[in-house]
Amino acid sequence: MGIHLHSCCVRILRRYIDRIGYENNFSIYDTDDSKAILKEVLRRLELDPKIYKEKALLVKISAAKNEMISPEEYERSAEKWEDRKTAEVYGEYQAQLRKNNALDFDDLLIKTVELFRQCPEVLEYYQERFRYIHIDEFQDTNRVQFLFVRYLAARYKNLCVVGDDDQSIYRFRGADIRNILDFEKAFPDAYVVRLEQNYRSVGNILEAANEVIVHNRDRKAKRLWTDNIPGGRVRLAQLRTGFDEADFVARDIAERRAAGAKLSDFAVLYRTNAQSRLFEEKFLLSNIPYRIVGGINFYSRKEIKDILAYLKTIDNGRDDLSVQRIINIPKRSIGGTSVNRAENYAAEEDFSFFDALLEADRIPGMGKAALKIKGFTNFILTLRAQSAYIGVSSLIQKILEETGYRKELVEENTEESKARIENLDELVSKAAEYENSAETPTLSGFLQEVALVADIDLVDTEADRVMLMTFHGAKGLEFEHVYMAGMEDGLFPGHMSISSGDSADLEEERRLCYVGITRAKRTLTLTSAQMRVVRGEQQYSNTSRFVNEIPPELIEEVRGSVFGRSTSRYSAEGTGAFGRSTSRYSAEGTGAFGRKAAAGGNAAFTRKAGASGWDPRSFKVQKASSLDYGPRDRVSHVKFGEGTVLEIRDGGRDYEVTVDFDKCGVKKMFASFAKLRKC
Repeated sequence: MGIHLHSCCVRILRRYIDRIGYENNFSIYDTDDSKAILKEVLRRLELDPKIYKEKALLVKISAAKNEMISPEEYERSAEKWEDRKTAEVYGEYQAQLRKNNALDFDDLLIKTVELFRQCPEVLEYYQERFRYIHIDEFQDTNRVQFLFVRYLAARYKNLCVVGDDDQSIYRFRGADIRNILDFEKAFPDAYVVRLEQNYRSVGNILEAANEVIVHNRDRKAKRLWTDNIPGGRVRLAQLRTGFDEADFVARDIAERRAAGAKLSDFAVLYRTNAQSRLFEEKFLLSNIPYRIVGGINFYSRKEIKDILAYLKTIDNGRDDLSVQRIINIPKRSIGGTSVNRAENYAAEEDFSFFDALLEADRIPGMGKAALKIKGFTNFILTLRAQSAYIGVSSLIQKILEETGYRKELVEENTEESKARIENLDELVSKAAEYENSAETPTLSGFLQEVALVADIDLVDTEADRVMLMTFHGAKGLEFEHVYMAGMEDGLFPGHMSISSGDSADLEEERRLCYVGITRAKRTLTLTSAQMRVVRGEQQYSNTSRFVNEIPPELIEEVRGSVFGRSTSRYSAEGTGAFGRSTSRYSAEGTGAFGRKAAAGGNAAFTRKAGASGWDPRSFKVQKASSLDYGPRDRVSHVKFGEGTVLEIRDGGRDYEVTVDFDKCGVKKMFASFAKLRKC
């Protein structure tokens, strides 16, 4: 009989929880119930909820419970003042649950383990009842789940667990890889069966996966193999920008679709949800139906709709829906009654809702709320005035900072809030792209462009769609053709994993890469971008170290790639990623960035004549023969404003310009991207 662990615990506790001091008719609190309890605890302890966020506290409490750490143990190990306060909140939270005869979701397992410890006769009863135990996905279990299983299996030791330590990717949810790595220590008589034959993927994909994961030290030695054909090599497409990356994937899928492939055979995997935006926009404009798996479309995400509502209100105060959406986002203590009074006043006077808010002090019964409303309207009017001379990306940044929207998410400090911040950063990047591409960028123009993309209706009567999802969301799935996007250091693996100093962080990222590779059945394509726009600024990255862990004989570089993977692999003359082509590519004249073209230095990317798909012109970087400014000259930038040129270096493919901007300090950029103008 298959039983979910939590369901099993509920049944046990309903019968025997009275043995440890609870009544058997206990309540089970969901997340909203827990938040309500925590809110009362914060009030009682006189802690500011703006500083002590409910979600962040619940995450910390849950993590402690998953490790079987009591409030008292939490307090004893607390070193920082913040941790001591968390311990105090944790203790009060548990006391309130006990008073209410209630358990939260984590308590279901914890109290069952406590019951087994304190009541041997209860444990013996269930050991007799469950003589044979089978646990699937064992690598995803946490500490308390391991203890629960260990207690049940201790008598007869008829325990079978199935799992793959190389697919342990949920440490942020409390999963403990030691449960499977140290299984034989906990159960010395265990017999290990290695399931190394793979029936899904072709041979070269499995070899690539093996070569990546072997770099992890904390793992059980094994190597996947298959009777399937070797198949083609892993394709590597290294593009100039994130936009080029999305364009490449869209064109590649369109070509394969034209050749008879089904769209549902394709999946695009990425590390963060925010990366979906470029792919969504490109697929929409290319009429490629897609589906976001495990998430929602970029422009439908709450945080994006919130900020767009701010922009619409600034641009057009008559958009009542937008104004009503944001009047209390973030919270301004403007109650529903006050909002209703303003709505009624607007209807009576035939005003827009925003115009009614401007006259809040004249609305009967508004009272003290009028002052809070005035603060909101003044903020909107100030930004409306500023929008005439600052860019849309700067406008979004002002909204995020001056309303405290970003600060609230930072203080929440949960996986969800971090993802929302990434999405907001991507919206800023979208605005910066618009400013750089539009002939005359305006707020209205930006909103119009977003609306056109967000509202495109793809007429699709079939379920044949490309799948877009995160690497985490892809676990357990398989596809004929997989694209792994954003394969750059700093993105995958992320900056935090690289710089944390904890090898466990980087190893978990590598396991996630392994999961992504092994989703592919027939073809695997890795894509990366030399430059991405992050929060409106250009950031340059090296190709992911995970790509460089795949032997070159397993890699097929897609023509049109714009930079090589590493100095040692692609440059016999030691010139690095942007050096001259080696013998491997010189026959076709492509190299890592192509050979220099004449004295003028235009670095053009070529491919075999007659090859389908890419227009080589889309890969050109037009390096000017000279610049009309030099060191110590004053220049202006569309986003950063005015500054002084500190240094200009001839980087081969382009000039590298260092500018000390008056408002934002020193920045380095390529001249062809920066489009600086001499003042």
